[in-house]
Amino acid sequence: MTLELDGRIVKITNPDRVVFPHTGHTKLDLISYYRVVAEGAVRGVADRPVILKRFVHGVDREAFFQKRAPAKRPEWVDVVELSYPSGRTADEVVIRDLAHLLWTVNLGCVDLNPHSVRAHDLDHPDELRIDLDPVPGVGWEQIVRVALVARDVLEEHGLTTWPKTSGSRGFHVYARIEPHWTFPEVRRAAEAVAREVERREPDVATSRWWKEERQGVFVDYNQNARDHTVASAYSVRPTGLVSAPLAWDEVPGCRPEDFTLASMPDRFAEAGDPWAGMDERAGSLDALLELAEAQGPRPDRPADPRQGRRQSVMPLVEIARAATRDEAMAGLERWKARHPEVARLLQPADVLVDSMRGRSSTWTRIRVNLRHVPEPDRPGQEPLEVDYDPYGRDQPGP
Repeated sequence: MTLELDGRIVKITNPDRVVFPHTGHTKLDLISYYRVVAEGAVRGVADRPVILKRFVHGVDREAFFQKRAPAKRPEWVDVVELSYPSGRTADEVVIRDLAHLLWTVNLGCVDLNPHSVRAHDLDHPDELRIDLDPVPGVGWEQIVRVALVARDVLEEHGLTTWPKTSGSRGFHVYARIEPHWTFPEVRRAAEAVAREVERREPDVATSRWWKEERQGVFVDYNQNARDHTVASAYSVRPTGLVSAPLAWDEVPGCRPEDFTLASMPDRFAEAGDPWAGMDERAGSLDALLELAEAQGPRPDRPADPRQGRRQSVMPLVEIARAATRDEAMAGLERWKARHPEVARLLQPADVLVDSMRGRSSTWTRIRVNLRHVPEPDRPGQEPLEVDYDPYGRDQPGP
C-alpha cells in the first residue's frame, strides 16, 4: 500500500497487522487516525527530532527505542545530529510534515516522542513540560487538582499554559517559551514550578525526586532534561488512549478514557485543535528563574559515605529485574506468596515498578517499600526473583 502526500510517496507495509490486540485496531487504523488529526499531530512534533519507540509486534509486546534514524530511508526523510550527556551522538529523524509522521508510524511507532527543541537550535528548548505522575492509588480528581494549581503557578509567572491528558495515568501541562534559555535553566524553572505546587498543595503534590519518598502526584520537572522526550499531542498510547489536548474549561470534568483512537477523530472534526494558537504564545522564563532563586537550593540528598552514593531513607528491598514487565510482576507475586503477612500490609504506593530505559529497550525493576511493615517483621534483601542483566548484551544506539 502506498500513499502520496504532498508529492512524497509513503509505503505502508502490512496495513492489516493488528497493533492493538485488545481492540483489534490495525496499522491501517492507526494511519487513518493520524491522517484525520494531522493538523494537530504535526503541530505537536513539527521540526523536532524524535526518538523512534517501535512496537514492531504490537503494543502487547515490549517496545524498543531507536535513537538513530534507519540507514535505509527515503531521501526526503530529514535527520539532525543530537549529542547526549553520555558523549554519544545520534542522527535522529526530524518530523517535518504528515509524510514524515506516517513514515515513522509504518516503522511500528504508535506514539510520537519529540524532544523539546527544534532541529535548527538543539541547545535552547522552546517548550517547558510539566508531567504529573501519580503514585499508585491516587485518584483522577487529585491529578486534576494538581494540574489546575500547576496552571496557576505558570500563568502567575507570565506563561500561557496548554493542558493535555497523557494517554496513561497522568497529565501534562505545557508552556511555549522563547528559545533563549539552556536545558539546565529550563529544568531549573520547571523545578521551581514543582516546588511551588508542592508548597501550595502539600497533601496531594510532591516534588520529591526519590520515588520511594513520594505520596500523591509527583510534579515531574526532569522531563525538561536534554535527553528526555514526552509523548506529543494526539499521540496514541499503547493503552489505546490518546494524549489529548484540552481547553482549560474542559479539564475539571475530563476523563482520560473519553479520548481514544476511536473517539478522537470525531472530536477533532467537530471542535478542531484547542492548541492551535500555541506557537504564537511563547513567553519568558525570567519570572520563574527569579522564583527559583528565591526558593534557594534543595536540601542535600543523603549519601552512603562508603560508596559516595545516595542511601535511601526508606526500608527498600529489591524484588526483580526483568526484561519484561510480566516477568517482573510474576516475580513479585512469588515474593508475596512467601511473605503473605508482609504483603497484606503493603499500600499501593509501596510497590515501586520502574520502567528502566536502556540504550535501545526498556526493562522493569520492582522494589518494595517496607515502611508500613513493623521493623521486626521486615524481610531482608533476598536473591532477586528475576535477575536480568540489562547491560550484558550488545545494545545498539547511544
